[in-house]
Amino acid sequence: MRNVLPWREPVPLDGTMGEPRARGRFGEYGGRYAPESLVEACREVDEAFREAWADPGFRGALARLLAVHAGRPTPLTPAGRLSEALGVRLYLKREDLTHTGSHKINNVLGQALLATRIGRRRLIAETGAGQHGVATATAAALLGLEATVFMGERDIERQALNVFRMRMLGAEVVPVTTGSRTLKDATSEAMRHWVGATGDAHYCIGSVVGPDPYPWMVREFQRVIGDEARGQCAAELRTGVPDYVVACVGGGSNAAGTFAGFADTPARLVGVEAEGGAGAARGRLGVLHGCRSLFLQDDAGQITEPHSIAAGLDYPGVGPEHAHLRDLGRARYFTVTDDEAVGAAVRLARTEGIVPALESAHALAWVIRAAAGGDLPAGSTVLMTLSGRGDKDVATLKELL
Repeated sequence: MRNVLPWREPVPLDGTMGEPRARGRFGEYGGRYAPESLVEACREVDEAFREAWADPGFRGALARLLAVHAGRPTPLTPAGRLSEALGVRLYLKREDLTHTGSHKINNVLGQALLATRIGRRRLIAETGAGQHGVATATAAALLGLEATVFMGERDIERQALNVFRMRMLGAEVVPVTTGSRTLKDATSEAMRHWVGATGDAHYCIGSVVGPDPYPWMVREFQRVIGDEARGQCAAELRTGVPDYVVACVGGGSNAAGTFAGFADTPARLVGVEAEGGAGAARGRLGVLHGCRSLFLQDDAGQITEPHSIAAGLDYPGVGPEHAHLRDLGRARYFTVTDDEAVGAAVRLARTEGIVPALESAHALAWVIRAAAGGDLPAGSTVLMTLSGRGDKDVATLKELL
């Protein structure tokens, strides 16, 4: 499905992905729509993050953990055989090669360090595909913290490997049995739990959603993806920057981190959503999980249930900064079906020897479709963030193939 918004010339917009305006606003989106009991906790996180992010000691400690524990920098891998078949030059930013297997570790290590800085002893998290939960459990074990991870009952069934990993790392995994029993409901339960635990726990949200300062803070912790890729592209490409920068989008943290490195360049930014969870492509203005953004809703304004074969994209909205980028025309958002994503995962495995997470396969599916349909001109350079590896999705793929 094509986005209804036309391409605009990708004129770099200085400050587009800088600090949000007052009260955590990205244009008309964002804000802090939190229960009164959480307003003070959000304010404390905001102040702590601002102080920490301005502290070279904190930044240095995080950079060291990202290097010696997470394995950064991740490589930029040319997809040679697939590029030849598609007629474009495709490069993969390999977040699947981080410790724990996805980009989630970048954000979690930052928030876990912040939690210890403000004296919290426990991390609370939500998870869909399980990668954020695994990263949270990993960081908690590393820093001597407790971890409580909320996960939809349906996701627990389809991501059994990651549930085992979380429990092996010492985390408590709490099944969520309400609603669709997926990521939206896990997020709601995690926030409810935080209400009664603000004194000893930090809510380690996994994407660029939630009340201010989370969308901004998570993007800044994920900016390492875009900053690294920007330097790697400068060394690898004759033009210095790719023509297109592509990433999958659920809430949108890997995409936000990637886009942040290229927002001030001529690169066209492309976010790819699940057909059944397309907040940016088809969402309406609303409020959910503490922020104002674009969400799937019915005519009465009730949130409708999303669907995706990729548990990490099974979310009914998009982060507020993505909604703002869409309105500006700085980024475009497209949707991909389950079948297209599965086909893309198989194709990457058989041409490049890489099994991607089904979330990442959505981004690749758009690249394949756009190259075949002429939306990607022949010879274009394309940077795609491979946000996670496909080990967690083997059971799902085995049923389908």
